[in-house]
Amino acid sequence: MKAPKHPESVLVLIHTQEQVLLLQRLDNPDFWQSVTGSLEVGETRWQAAEREVLEETGLQLGAGAELIETGRRVRFEIYPRWRHRYRAGVTHNWEYEFYLRLSRPEQVTLTEHQAQCWLPFEQARSQASSWTNKLAIDRLIHTL
Repeated sequence: MKAPKHPESVLVLIHTQEQVLLLQRLDNPDFWQSVTGSLEVGETRWQAAEREVLEETGLQLGAGAELIETGRRVRFEIYPRWRHRYRAGVTHNWEYEFYLRLSRPEQVTLTEHQAQCWLPFEQARSQASSWTNKLAIDRLIHTL
């Protein structure tokens, strides 16, 4: 049996100066998102962000890929259909926001998603499915 998920996660907004990468979920083709994932036992937020980027896109940090922890977090209610993945009684999750800036759009290796697209900021904001993802894109727009 799998250990319950920890109710803390990361959202990594991968972007260039003009575009944001969105990924289309395998289990819900109507859902477009940035890289996301829960922290594992003993893992820091930074380690989780780096791991999730590598797992979901194949991108490695380093030359031309600058990961930034924004210091922002949001708390959201976990959809009832996903609560069985957490300890009994857990209803909310803290999501920590990161940016990963690339010099140019890159094709990524998909493992947990079925499609990818690079979109201008406003279009990406409209297409992102979760309010936390839309908020992260809004915040990015105001920092550039």
